Amino acid sequence: MPLLFSYGTLRDPEVQRASFGRELSGREDHLVGYRLELLEITDEHVLDLSGLAQHPIVVATGDARDTVPGVVFEVTDEELAAADEYEVDDYERVLATLGSGARAWVYVSGQVAASPS
Repeated sequence: MPLLFSYGTLRDPEVQRASFGRELSGREDHLVGYRLELLEITDEHVLDLSGLAQHPIVVATGDARDTVPGVVFEVTDEELAAADEYEVDDYERVLATLGSGARAWVYVSGQVAASPS
């Protein structure tokens, strides 16, 4: 079964029921080499489901000191496709190695983080 790492709204039971038809159970983990930012959401369907105008999004930094906590879920291929439908175009699904060593799909920004000045 595929693993899906979530640090944002896919952890919300209401979003899970609407997207997957069930609540997911998972375990805590963390994503290494990324930092959390906020993304303005304009998609009405996503706004209705989450109730939030801003969603978290992770941006690659390449710095192992940067980590993002979240939850890793076992999902079916159909549920992974449903997650693709839920996420807006600003998110890109990539396979990443988590802090635990597990390999999971995660939705990230296609942008690389700028270095702090």
